[in-house]
Amino acid sequence: MTVGAPVQELKLPELGENIDAVEVSAVLVTVGDQVKRDQPVIEVETEKASLEVPAPAEGKITELLVSKGDQIKVGQVVLRIEARVGEAAEVARAQAATGGSEPAPVEPGAAAPLPEQDDAPVVTFPAKHKPKIGRAVPAAPSARALARQLGVDINEVPGHGPAGRINREDVKAYVKSLVQGRGATGPAVPGAAPTLPDFSQWGEIEREPLTNIRRATAANMSNAWTTVPHVTQFDRADITQLESMRKRFNQRPEADGRKMTVTAILIKLVALALKQFPKFNSSLDLAGDAVVHKKYVHIGVAVDTPRGLLVPVIRDADVKNVVQIATELNDMAARARDRKLKPDEMRGATFTVTNLGGLGTTYFSPIVNWPEVAILGVGRAEQMAIWGGGRFEPRLIIPLSLSYDHRLVDGADAARFLRWTAEALEQPLLLLLEN
Repeated sequence: MTVGAPVQELKLPELGENIDAVEVSAVLVTVGDQVKRDQPVIEVETEKASLEVPAPAEGKITELLVSKGDQIKVGQVVLRIEARVGEAAEVARAQAATGGSEPAPVEPGAAAPLPEQDDAPVVTFPAKHKPKIGRAVPAAPSARALARQLGVDINEVPGHGPAGRINREDVKAYVKSLVQGRGATGPAVPGAAPTLPDFSQWGEIEREPLTNIRRATAANMSNAWTTVPHVTQFDRADITQLESMRKRFNQRPEADGRKMTVTAILIKLVALALKQFPKFNSSLDLAGDAVVHKKYVHIGVAVDTPRGLLVPVIRDADVKNVVQIATELNDMAARARDRKLKPDEMRGATFTVTNLGGLGTTYFSPIVNWPEVAILGVGRAEQMAIWGGGRFEPRLIIPLSLSYDHRLVDGADAARFLRWTAEALEQPLLLLLEN
């Protein structure tokens, strides 16, 4: 080590709202390596995305404190760098200029994290713990939001911050104490898994640890299934004319790099349908005794990746044309498979589209992505003999499956929404008329 050279610690920074801990998916440097400032040194995987963490300064790696597969928390020291002379002062000046500061270390002994806001199971507690209107208590906004989601009264949560201020860790610890203190006859927590038998008594087994994405998917699907009374309605659309138009567009030179897919067209159509049927662009707030109507239209698109299902969000799909949507969708799908999506790019959807047609399936029952109230499933289009004009004609038919939250959406509403979408697919001119 150079005498007098400052040592910079790289601590895991805040990576996004509600992200407390991550898994190290790759270590990109070794002890002794020379690195540049902002050069990626490790990759970490959240429950939904993979992110690179950059070096805080230029210099030589003197100590690595993490390995691939480690679970690390925000504020934990990842590595140490023998910084170039003067580099530490530059970093300090840059932080002061931007108002930046290093995150505080996670307190030892903190309560084990429960699933975060986007994928936390809704825990239903006895009536005495239901949220109620009362005196205002000092609490962080994120703590109040988590308490509302988990169904607990913020007034009953002990606060350990300054002047008794309640933070997210206090809410988690309180919920954990309620869950652990529940008697054997108490109500079950949705998503709680029963103990499995010892399968090895019947033969050889192999255990594979769950990835963060698979763990988040399991929690989110359990929450959605136990929270939402699902109904699925089916319909089909004749896309013979639409497919002919799509193929002609993709043969044009200007289509290179932004190939139009049926999914891109569906996203635009669904966005227009949501303007016609705003109930499907809402969320049900039972705790607040209200329906939340969203004035924006953000469409989530399920993407199959080697790591599991990811759902990037096409924002403001109602004001974008199909070519813009196709370009954005192609980019986001590629980055999802390359683990380059950011967490914020997978939040805020008001409706979801999932297309399994490429895998050969037809009709299926997708699970509503709560707190959305509906999801459209699309299957494989196939040629069918359809009677028309006094004869059978070959037509390209695509199956549609609409799952919805029956607490807010009635069957007649769903039938109208699905038929409107099918007719728009059959008459592409509606894309112009409705836009």
